[in-house]
Amino acid sequence: MSEVILYDHPMSGNCLKVQMFLTVLGVPNRAAFVCIAKGASREDWFLQLNPFGQVPVIHDGDIIVRDSQAILTYLALKQDPSWFGRDSAESEMIAEWLSFAAKEVSNGPQMARLYYYHLPGEQIDIDRATKLSIDALAVLESALLDQDWLVAARSTIADIAVFLDIGLIHEAHLDLADYPRVKALIERIANLPGYAAIRGLPGYQPATVRTYRCLRRKGLPR
Repeated sequence: MSEVILYDHPMSGNCLKVQMFLTVLGVPNRAAFVCIAKGASREDWFLQLNPFGQVPVIHDGDIIVRDSQAILTYLALKQDPSWFGRDSAESEMIAEWLSFAAKEVSNGPQMARLYYYHLPGEQIDIDRATKLSIDALAVLESALLDQDWLVAARSTIADIAVFLDIGLIHEAHLDLADYPRVKALIERIANLPGYAAIRGLPGYQPATVRTYRCLRRKGLPR
C-alpha cells in the first residue's frame, strides 16, 4: 500500500479528521505541515495542489484530492466502500451529513473554536457562531434519538465528518452535558479500531502527538 501525503495544519479540524480516518483505515501516511501563517498555502507549489490555497489536501500516488469531505469520500470508496454506504439510500443520507459538516458544523462549532482559541482578532461573529453551534448540536441529538450512529448500525464517514469540531466543542465554550447522545457518539468513535486521539478528545495520550516541521518548498513531491 503506497504512502499517502496529507498536507495539513495541526489546528485544522478538517485536517485532523482526515488524519484520524487514515489511521482508522490503516493507510500509511505522513503529514506535511503547511505553514499557513507564513504564507505557504499561497505559494505556487501549493497552489498547484489546491488553487484555493486551503488544507487539507492529500497526494495518493498520481491522484490529488482536495477538501475534507471529498477526501473522506475518496478514501472510503478506495479502501472500504461500506464507509460511504452499503446501498444508495445510505449513501444519500451520508452525503447529507457531509453537507451538514461543511455548512452547519463549519459555520458554527468550527468558527466558534477559531474565535476563542486559534484566530484571535479575526472577524468572526461569535454570537452567530454560538447560535449555529447550539442549533447543530440539537440536530445531532435529535438524529441520534433511536440509533447509535448517524446513518447506519455502524460507523460511516458521516460520523467522522462531524467528529472533530463537535468533539472539541468545549473549545467553543460549549458543553456536551446537555447532549448525552452526541457525547456517546464521540465516545463510540473514540473506541474505533485504529483511533488516535488529539488533545482534548477521549483517549488522548501526550505520546501520540505528531511532530511538525514547517513545509515550504517548490514543486510537487516525487
